[in-house]
Amino acid sequence: QVQLVESGGGLVQPGGSLRLSCATSGIAFDLYAMDWYRQAPGNQRELVATITIEGSTNYVDSVKGRFTVSRDNAKNTGYLQMNSLKPEDTAVYYCNANKRLFGRRYEYWGQGTQVTVSS
Repeated sequence: QVQLVESGGGLVQPGGSLRLSCATSGIAFDLYAMDWYRQAPGNQRELVATITIEGSTNYVDSVKGRFTVSRDNAKNTGYLQMNSLKPEDTAVYYCNANKRLFGRRYEYWGQGTQVTVSS
């Protein structure tokens, strides 16, 4: 059974930091890319950051220089370090483990974790 369990969300003041974790089980984590999405009320889900199986990273412009995505294959876990948080970063954050095989996308989602940035 595949599970992605997120942790690390919470309430933080503007300018603060949080680190989200996404612990996976039931998949060969080193063969999956990991994406982080977020969804604020009334908005569509937005891709925030990606890390490939080789460790290459990519970010949406609004978080560049503030967020860092990483992975620890030995722990089957992905991370999203969020610094200099802003109120507009408030959202539910989801991790997504994915791979392509013979043209088909295989993906699994975490349950989501709430991040609230407010004074």
